[in-house]
Amino acid sequence: MRPGEFDLAVQLGCLRTLPGPAGGPPTVAREEIARLLSAEDRMAALRRRVSTVGTRTGAELISISPQRFTRLARTGRLVPVRFYLNRYRKVVWRYLADDVEEFARSHPELLTGRTDPELRALLDAGADRRPRTWRGKRLGLALRITTDPWERAAAAAVHLDPSALAELVPDAVERSRLDGLRPRLGCPRPASAPARELVERLTRADAPDEIEWYGTLLAQQLDEARRERPAPRPGPRTPTAWPPPASLTDLPDAGARPVIPAPLGAMAGSAPPGRPSVPARPPQGPRRPRGRRLLDRLRRGSRKAPA
Repeated sequence: MRPGEFDLAVQLGCLRTLPGPAGGPPTVAREEIARLLSAEDRMAALRRRVSTVGTRTGAELISISPQRFTRLARTGRLVPVRFYLNRYRKVVWRYLADDVEEFARSHPELLTGRTDPELRALLDAGADRRPRTWRGKRLGLALRITTDPWERAAAAAVHLDPSALAELVPDAVERSRLDGLRPRLGCPRPASAPARELVERLTRADAPDEIEWYGTLLAQQLDEARRERPAPRPGPRTPTAWPPPASLTDLPDAGARPVIPAPLGAMAGSAPPGRPSVPARPPQGPRRPRGRRLLDRLRRGSRKAPA
């Protein structure tokens, strides 16, 4: 299975996982793998359940034109389950094949004939509800696989703008906890800054009623989370206690010259076994006093002067 298919299998409840160690990614028990491998049709059914289709393949699946398929998706009738950006930074929406087939069975009147007047009005107004319906579906999948109130609150908070989130959750510790528990959104993180900005726009709610709905859900989950388990807060910082000297006689003499350690190469025994120790600098002879050196230069100069 590809990583996207694996994530969908977990979110749809087709693959049971266990919490990862120390807040890491979830793990799959050996018993769960054995259950899937116990019958040949189970793995095939799992692959069919997480199978996704694009616009063209989805249109062929229910025998309609790609244009009609796009109109149904833009008006919110067909709900995408994931998306990615192609090389031209164009958004490519993917739909669960089971959802597409279920929609065709439930709404055969929308597959033929003229477009419904209500849908036509939305299209004429330039509506595109694919980002909004995707956000709602992702939230539903995230709430489906967890009962932890902090994780449920993080699933709602991920679709809010940082400014709106700061207003709803003024506590920085709680916001940090929500950020650490934010669910994976099923789309790879783009490398370029413009692509990341586009993904952020698709992720965050933009309509006032949608923002209010996510904010209400976040407030409800936060109230429950605070009652059950408040966010852990860092403890007070303890100053470092330096050990005092054993006695006053251990203090260095203020008038004594500091002892400068010898270079590493000049230390006795610093060289590896079998290799002579290399001094830090070439050896020099005894240095003559500065006054004697000056007198010597003056005498040499007097010998060279003409008589």
